[in-house]
Amino acid sequence: MAWNPDQYHRFRDARDAPARDLLQLLPEAPYRAIIDLGCGTGDHTATLAQQHPDAQVTGLDSSAEMLERARTHHQPNLHFTLGAIQALHGTYDLIFSNAALQWLPDHAALLAGLWTHLRPGGTLAVQVPSNHSHDSHRLLGETADDFREALGGFTRFGPVQGASPVLTPARYAELLDTLGAANVTALEKVYPVVLPGAEGVLDWVRGTALVPYLSRLDEATGAAFLEAYRARLRARWPGDRVYYAFTRVLFVAQKPA
Repeated sequence: MAWNPDQYHRFRDARDAPARDLLQLLPEAPYRAIIDLGCGTGDHTATLAQQHPDAQVTGLDSSAEMLERARTHHQPNLHFTLGAIQALHGTYDLIFSNAALQWLPDHAALLAGLWTHLRPGGTLAVQVPSNHSHDSHRLLGETADDFREALGGFTRFGPVQGASPVLTPARYAELLDTLGAANVTALEKVYPVVLPGAEGVLDWVRGTALVPYLSRLDEATGAAFLEAYRARLRARWPGDRVYYAFTRVLFVAQKPA
């Protein structure tokens, strides 16, 4: 998928709010090795490096475009690497992930795998969006169904692809408990965003949820997809103000020493 850092940052303050909360949930500990999974443009990775100057901090992302922007952050204990979360290697005192794991399937297996890369006494801290049932995503799935052939049958949340991999806070807590986690915090929070009507909603999802669809379409088909989606959004939100309930799941757990 081709990510656009500028588009992603159009709503930077709103998108950063859950990450700031996740950072606040981190327990104080002598972290020596930290990895930020799906680090994107590296803003939060850089914050981790600033907050923990004695740690070696790595930002991992599969997007070369995002990492190009991330590498504008310069700190002696900070570096970035191109790679997939599923191919993670090494062990860490803090595994941090902000708005990235929702792109990966089977979170029960995913957490179990990440847990093996966490050192005794280490912390796992994750934040994922929980908006898969929101009308913006439902209408996106309906539009994808109309363009099924051009998309090769791809749709993230819909009749072809199925449900979102994101779980409830309670389920994450249960899974972490089965892994032997201690001091588990798991919660869901709504971060309200007011958008200027249907066009605002389209602009919001253009930086994230639309990316895997438009990446699979040529320019002309992509434009047709956008128009079909825009028509659905306008029918749902005909006015000039949309209260977007930006919902997030956050969880933090420690591995016993």
